[in-house]
Amino acid sequence: MTAALILGGGAPNLTLMSGALTAFKERNAQFSAISASGAGMLVALLYAAPKLTDPEDPAFALRNTRNMGVVDPINVWFPFNYKVFQKPGVLADWYRKALNPFLNRLPQTTFAEQWANDLAWFAAAAISPSDLWPLSGGLSAPAPWIEDVVDFAQLKKTGPDFYINAYNLDKQEMRTFERHEIEARHFRAGLAFPFIYPPFKLEHKGEESNYIEGSAVDTFNFEELFEKFEIHKDKKVLKESKVEIKKGIKRLVVFDIIGRKRLLHAPTNLYDAWVQSIMVPLVAMARDDLRIFEDKYKKKHGVEVDRIEFDEDKIDWKNALSWSRSNLEALFDIGYAAGREFCGRSPYLFEPEAESSDARPDLRVVPKAW
Repeated sequence: MTAALILGGGAPNLTLMSGALTAFKERNAQFSAISASGAGMLVALLYAAPKLTDPEDPAFALRNTRNMGVVDPINVWFPFNYKVFQKPGVLADWYRKALNPFLNRLPQTTFAEQWANDLAWFAAAAISPSDLWPLSGGLSAPAPWIEDVVDFAQLKKTGPDFYINAYNLDKQEMRTFERHEIEARHFRAGLAFPFIYPPFKLEHKGEESNYIEGSAVDTFNFEELFEKFEIHKDKKVLKESKVEIKKGIKRLVVFDIIGRKRLLHAPTNLYDAWVQSIMVPLVAMARDDLRIFEDKYKKKHGVEVDRIEFDEDKIDWKNALSWSRSNLEALFDIGYAAGREFCGRSPYLFEPEAESSDARPDLRVVPKAW
């Protein structure tokens, strides 16, 4: 294969990406490399190394991202996603270890079950202990659920080249992590968006530094991937400049949601105003990053950029950043349709035997609990 998949930030729009990748998974699309940042890291990891599996559905973990949402009756009055963003602190960690295994077993097949599940999570979140105080570096614990949904050991064994990034605040530089070294701590470093999560401390070469989300600084990580990433071999680090992701890459398949101007709107409440304050600079940066790459690096590295296009008119843009179940499910369906359309016009993604396969699970099968 000569294609690399690039996934940028965009929570809670991540189900647009997971929907598209579900279509890729069903058709057995092949990539030489996958690079992700921000929320795209979670979708990419669920695509490459899911821990939640179903032998009858290869894309089960990706479909399950819809269960990250909160039922609309609760979300209307409490729009903060307490299932994803959980309270920080040592006591909160112990509390989760004792309680979450039971919460994760609650069924979510029907709306009544989803309502009961999300209400139970709400009650658990409300009484959870916390060490949050004015001198805390962020509101939430750093993704305490990631080991439950991603098999990092499996990621190291097989699959395409895989990259995620995080920004080193102390050295003011981006770091790109490769498949053989990626663990939960690297994911947490790459997801540490300021204020939502505190900077994540990560050790490298015996030195500990503070890291934040890579997509907050470089949305798609194009430059780092093509020019500055480190190649690790037998514990010896060789630094090279102007290195391609992998020799032979001819195309970059890019899913861009965070660069859409229609994400921006007049806020409806204080929470929405806070979300918009995050999105305004990110939207501008994402648009600039993609434009710069297409103008500069496309010619420099001889690669084509293929965008996964989705039907923007089907999105409720004023609620596109909501964590409601209805929004996540709608975005998933739109992303899935975009993925199928992209597969139909991109024969280079498939081996000959995979290209003729048309077996697709029923999209309407409701996944188990997240």
